[in-house]
Amino acid sequence: MRNILFICSKNQWRSPTGETVWRKHPELSARSAGTSPRAKKTVSSADISWADVIFVMENKHKSRLKAQFNRLLEYKTLHVLDIPDEYQYMDEELVEILKDAVGYHLNLSI
Repeated sequence: MRNILFICSKNQWRSPTGETVWRKHPELSARSAGTSPRAKKTVSSADISWADVIFVMENKHKSRLKAQFNRLLEYKTLHVLDIPDEYQYMDEELVEILKDAVGYHLNLSI
């Protein structure tokens, strides 16, 4: 079982969609969090420690994680998905992008 963590800014649309799409996969456990202090769930050191693979939506999320958790990220696999903040939760296009991109990086499919 691999632990995957999805990160966006406010943990409102993109990262919760990633978590919902992938959490029922039999080989994965999924969580989501945000980098903003105003996020629904703000990313913590426990989240980073838990994760085997981290998916961030934009480069700015990677930069924020590195600024806050640099040492914890040393041996983590981190992928930038380049998904702009223009989707609602479970938007059909966003779901397809997440299925394809995450599936590609993990060599899995749904």
